Amino acid sequence: MYPIELVTPMSKELTDFGFESLSSEDSVINTIDNMQGTALLVVNSVCGCAAANARPGARMAIQHTKTPDKLYTVFAGVNKEATAKAREYLLPYPPSSPCIALFKDGNLVHMIERLNIEGRTADMISENLKQAFDQHC
Repeated sequence: MYPIELVTPMSKELTDFGFESLSSEDSVINTIDNMQGTALLVVNSVCGCAAANARPGARMAIQHTKTPDKLYTVFAGVNKEATAKAREYLLPYPPSSPCIALFKDGNLVHMIERLNIEGRTADMISENLKQAFDQHC
């Protein structure tokens, strides 16, 4: 587990832009099992690709004309139980952090895994998400 003072600024990069932090297993279950409409879930991380690509890409994407109804985040290495439960909803994709998932009515409809975040710019990730928003939101 990472010290909270280390990860708070990283969490705020999303929560300050309207992402709701899901910090318990129950909050993940209640959110996804009862989901209506669309939602973006960012599995946040302390790694460099989260800082340089995933978080900025997600923030840019939600400025698009079409956006998900809800925005959520879990933090790998911080909210252990919440992250583990969220990853169950991301199957068949293997656990990765960071990653970004789009849900529609509780069903996973679009996924950006870490391997699709590393080596790509925040602009590329944002464009990928905007295309998914146009299709599903």
